Amino acid sequence: MFTMPKRAAPASPSTPRRSLPARIERGIKSWSWLNLRLASAGQEWLRRRFTPAGQGVLAATFAAGLFGLDTRMTAAHQAFAFGVVLLAIAWLGTRLPLPKITLRRRLPRRGAVGQPCVYQVEVQNTGRRPAIGLTLHERLPDPRPRLATFLDSRAPTEADLNPVERLLGYPRWEWLIEQGRRAAPEPPVPLPDLAADGVATVELRLRPSRRGWLALDALVVSRTELLGLMHRERALSGPDAGADRLLVLPKRWPAPRLKPPGRRRLQPGGIEQAASVGDSREFIGLRDYLPGDSPRHIHWAAWARSGEPVVKEYRDEYFSRQALVLDTCPTPGDDPARFEAAVSVAASLLAPLGEQPNGPDGLLDLMLYADGTRILTAGRGLLTTATMLELLACIAPQPADHFRHLADTVTARAAQQSACLCVLLGWDDTRRTFVEQLRSGGLPVTVLVVASPEAETDRRPGTITVDPRNPGESLVHLR
Repeated sequence: MFTMPKRAAPASPSTPRRSLPARIERGIKSWSWLNLRLASAGQEWLRRRFTPAGQGVLAATFAAGLFGLDTRMTAAHQAFAFGVVLLAIAWLGTRLPLPKITLRRRLPRRGAVGQPCVYQVEVQNTGRRPAIGLTLHERLPDPRPRLATFLDSRAPTEADLNPVERLLGYPRWEWLIEQGRRAAPEPPVPLPDLAADGVATVELRLRPSRRGWLALDALVVSRTELLGLMHRERALSGPDAGADRLLVLPKRWPAPRLKPPGRRRLQPGGIEQAASVGDSREFIGLRDYLPGDSPRHIHWAAWARSGEPVVKEYRDEYFSRQALVLDTCPTPGDDPARFEAAVSVAASLLAPLGEQPNGPDGLLDLMLYADGTRILTAGRGLLTTATMLELLACIAPQPADHFRHLADTVTARAAQQSACLCVLLGWDDTRRTFVEQLRSGGLPVTVLVVASPEAETDRRPGTITVDPRNPGESLVHLR
């Protein structure tokens, strides 16, 4: 007896599609990276050697050459010949050597994300010929990603792309280029005409787009030939340009003046204890020695004058102490923009908190995790908020499981704090428990959770959701 073979059931919509083998997928992505890198290198080569008018002449000449292959049917070959002659003359004009120039930057101490940074460059003509018709501009490091970075990274928009776009990786390439471009330089600045051994000073501008150290290692001197189609460049780096670095501070948003923190707390050791090690309290005077006083407090000079033992008397101090806790431990696969938004929010709050609304003895503690728990204290005789901003400029994401070390440190010091302001990267069980422990001890806690507006967070008073796309809108609700 014969039976008909059963036909395979159609795949249900929930059945996952079979993906390409990992080796083939990696090979296609590597081939795509190579093509994108070669294409960007060609665009950069054209930009450095041809002006916009020269690129137009080059494109027209190439098109005329294609359409003018048959000289009997069209006269496009004449336009091709004319374009070749123009480009040849322009190329000969770029063969003239550039004069010898020495450059030296005068950078400011620091810059800020999104703010124009103006600095001066001292130009000296060290050659024998005059320097005429030159321009100067800054060349920043190459933002193109390496192969390993291209293969391992994922752009935030890749989840909405089709499989072909994700495989070829052009959106990821553009996103990585934007991440690697740390600043946007201004157009070239014309240099004044310099005689032999002449010296001049010009101003250059750039707009940093990412915090941290910005390397400035190449200044470019260029000259355009008479036809205005091509230019010749010389990149001066190292000793000729004075390789420099500029510290770029995080982007800051307008923040309101905050209310004074809660009641004053006992600070064992006083303000001096915040900056020193040991039991050094505030000195208030001298008194006679009593049995049980520590020999370390004996004032030997007064004992020698009076002939009786005299000790130094101290007292503990009460003053306000505000804590700013920054969560630097994102979960794996989290959007980098959320971490940058949290750093910007913390940087924006440093200035209002550092105004010390509770008097000159108020202190501000910045607590975060960066290869260990870090506590920086600003106040009278201690650090300034500018030093804290420099630390935030260089902070990097930390492993997710290290948040508990920061939470334990903050909880242990809660008795010394008058109020606490927490900037968190999420609202999971660990962070919720951390905030509840602080509040259970009677410490006023304000929480800013950097997440999308539709994310599930604590809706109780004192908890604000910060949109990472525009943190400034959420800061206005902080009072």
